[in-house]
Amino acid sequence: MRTKKGILVLSLALVLLLAVYLGLRAWNREEEERAKEEEEAAEIYVTDTDGGDIVSLKFNVGNGELEFTKEDGEWSYTQDPDFPLQQGTLGEMAEDAGNVRAARRLEDGDSLADYGLEEPSYTIEYTDTDGNTTLILFGNMTGEDYYVTVGDTGTVYTVGSTVVDPFNYTLEDLAQLDEYPGIGSGNLVREVITENGVTTTYDSSEEDQSEDIAAIAGGLGAVTLSEAADYSVDEEDLPGFGLDEESRITVEVTYTQDEEERVMMLYIGAEDGNGNRYVMLDDSRIVYLITEEICNNILNI
Repeated sequence: MRTKKGILVLSLALVLLLAVYLGLRAWNREEEERAKEEEEAAEIYVTDTDGGDIVSLKFNVGNGELEFTKEDGEWSYTQDPDFPLQQGTLGEMAEDAGNVRAARRLEDGDSLADYGLEEPSYTIEYTDTDGNTTLILFGNMTGEDYYVTVGDTGTVYTVGSTVVDPFNYTLEDLAQLDEYPGIGSGNLVREVITENGVTTTYDSSEEDQSEDIAAIAGGLGAVTLSEAADYSVDEEDLPGFGLDEESRITVEVTYTQDEEERVMMLYIGAEDGNGNRYVMLDDSRIVYLITEEICNNILNI
């Protein structure tokens, strides 16, 4: 009887301890949420716009002025709408521009000129879907922060110097380049070269062409699409690169990927005078530069 009573007491104590634990856990969670809310309420924002509502973005943070426009959810370079842009990066920029957080707000500050804001070092400007334009001006530095104001509000803030980092790009940095497949001797099936109406075929199934296939695969595998001569070439400008239909060399490459045969069309144009040749992929408007040595390997020269 005494044993049963002891077990009952222990069980009740355990239940009580569990209730206390759960209560403390809930209280701690509430305290953490309250502290977070208070911290967020204390934060000072220079701008407060949802990035998805921003439809134009213009900035100059030391690399020249760049301007972009969003239409139907797609960002484009305002001066050349055909320029291939990294859509994700522009979306992130819009988010960053619309949510600039300040380290502090200056009360009863000096004139804007005293902070270098009448002749700002950098500017970021955006327009939202309602047509509201916000201009952020960056002045002198104070320690690791910039003095900042918005438009003609006259209010001066300090913001961390890293605020400008997401905008520290050149136009070329923002280009969305074409993807190039991984090709080597292990997955190269066939290459067909057409130049001046003459066609030459190299096939991996031909034993007497094994050395040729190895050399060609070495060239194809060494290609990196990283340097561009033109990011949105017009049809009438192709002859200047030797990439018009009459002048270019057409290379049709058949290779395997994920156990499926795929085809890539590569166009090789003229030399640029610096040891490179102009190259394009089919269905692309970007003219790339690839070394003449790599091109010669691709062409088995």
